[in-house]
Amino acid sequence: MNNPIGRQDKNTLKTLFGRDNPVIGVVHLLPLPGAPRYADEGAEAIYARGLSDARAYLAGGCDALIIENHGDVPFSKPDQIGHETSAHMAVIADRIRRELGRPIGINVLANAAIPALAIASAASASFIRVNQWANAYIANEGFVEGEAARAMRYRAQLRARGIRIFADAHVKHGAHAIVGDRPVEEQVKDLVFFDADVVIATGQRTGHAAGLDYIGMIKEAAKLPTLVGSGVTHENVKDILSVADGVIIASDLKYDGVWWNAVDPQRVKRLFAGLGR
Repeated sequence: MNNPIGRQDKNTLKTLFGRDNPVIGVVHLLPLPGAPRYADEGAEAIYARGLSDARAYLAGGCDALIIENHGDVPFSKPDQIGHETSAHMAVIADRIRRELGRPIGINVLANAAIPALAIASAASASFIRVNQWANAYIANEGFVEGEAARAMRYRAQLRARGIRIFADAHVKHGAHAIVGDRPVEEQVKDLVFFDADVVIATGQRTGHAAGLDYIGMIKEAAKLPTLVGSGVTHENVKDILSVADGVIIASDLKYDGVWWNAVDPQRVKRLFAGLGR
């Protein structure tokens, strides 16, 4: 039965990706122009690396991709992100989608749902990931508020209701003391109340695995498709998929298991060999 207020599709993952238990690879873009670590290598070098990583993920068996400006550390708050970030991400996202023909999503760090929707609209992406969709927390970037109200109105203005919302629950890299008087289960239900389509469970930081009981608690509270968005490896992926509805993976598929390295095709093959795909 659908949420009585929202119109979420309980089969969102199969609708978007054509299968249950999808594996979604993350294309961590090199630092973009305007970011502190941008090294004047030029836009084409950034696009080439993004396309190379995307090809490696999909050739190895991934079902979809998220394009993310993870090289732009330290991340800006949503209203401080320059137009150059959106412009460059839209170009590479469109190139990846056109060449590889698989569903893509957009994540603009930190928590920039409005730029993500603009990029997704320009590049015909299927979804965006938003780390803090409802409520608020203290992040590495400072005080970060939920973007749901602004983002849903902006999505309506774009006539882009087909772009789905993947929202993190109890987002990593932050402290939740200001909402600590409410159980995590209730905070997860807030995501559903604010029309998220998919809920993402994470550990405490990039590459940190969440416990299976914790993942199960989030899935039960959400009663929506639930992904695991950090700490997935070739060693634990089968256990995680026994509880969750799919995974988002990056670090374990990079050379030496380091997130800023390029995707290692052999690691991708190892992951899917273990899954029997």
